[in-house]
Amino acid sequence: IINLQKTMQCFQEACEFIRNTCAEGKTMLFVGTKKQAQQAIEEEATRAGMFFVNHRWLGGMLTNYVTIRNSVERWERLETMRTDGSYSKLSKKEVLRLEKERVKLERNLLGIRTMEKLPGAVFVVDTKKEYIAVNEARKLGIPIVAILDTNSDPDTINYPIPGNDDAIRAIRLITSQIAEAAIQGKEIFMKRMSIEQPVDEADVTEAESDTKPVAKVKKRVAPQAAENFQEDDESAEKTEDKKSKPVKKSAEKSKDDESEPKKKKVKTETRTAKTRKPVDETPEEPVAETPEEPVAEKKEPVEAKSDSSKKTEEEGD
Repeated sequence: IINLQKTMQCFQEACEFIRNTCAEGKTMLFVGTKKQAQQAIEEEATRAGMFFVNHRWLGGMLTNYVTIRNSVERWERLETMRTDGSYSKLSKKEVLRLEKERVKLERNLLGIRTMEKLPGAVFVVDTKKEYIAVNEARKLGIPIVAILDTNSDPDTINYPIPGNDDAIRAIRLITSQIAEAAIQGKEIFMKRMSIEQPVDEADVTEAESDTKPVAKVKKRVAPQAAENFQEDDESAEKTEDKKSKPVKKSAEKSKDDESEPKKKKVKTETRTAKTRKPVDETPEEPVAETPEEPVAEKKEPVEAKSDSSKKTEEEGD
């Protein structure tokens, strides 16, 4: 008994994982070799533009991918031999043997003919039958999305989807939704790339537009600049001849100008000295002379009288 609510939850998680994986630019491999799944696997994988294996899983298809690529190259050589008329040079027995080999390789390698590197995820129908593919993917660390019936082991699967892996309608329903998620992821990746590319092209065009006019201007300006330099040299020589004469006068004037400030400095110093003296004397004269002059005048006659009186007294004696 399978709980469809859990089936729906696991199915949504698996679709989200497939969408994110394809949005990063990674590819996907559909695997289903049982009769009920062969047609659905091929149709849905081609619709999504992904790789598929729907007839037989060759041992080492993931772990020994170099050998598988050699088988693909062998198949392509047989295809060219069949189309370019090389079979006409061979015997009928050899042609039958090569044609049998070509058909076998085409049946087993048709879905991975253009797969140049390992896929980003693997979708498996009936993990019990495709146990070799599951083991190889686990060895390489490739995430596995699978439809699990009641007889399958969910521990070996990264994103299990509980369901009936024997019914054609159930297989087609789940496979179609997985393919739709892969298509949505590819669209997201293409939009992201289309947004990044125009920006880079615009930067390149701007850089070219900035550099090209500069080069043209430089080429055009170069002869004009040479003529301007010649004119500037001639005008500079004329001005030097004119200015060479008054240079002496200007030098003499500069010497006079240098000497004049020295004289002016000396005169200013003398003037300041003269002006400083009266400043020092003026406050002292009125203070010292005004009170002493009248006192001296009064004392002088007194001293004179005393001297004369002393002389008379001495003469009397």
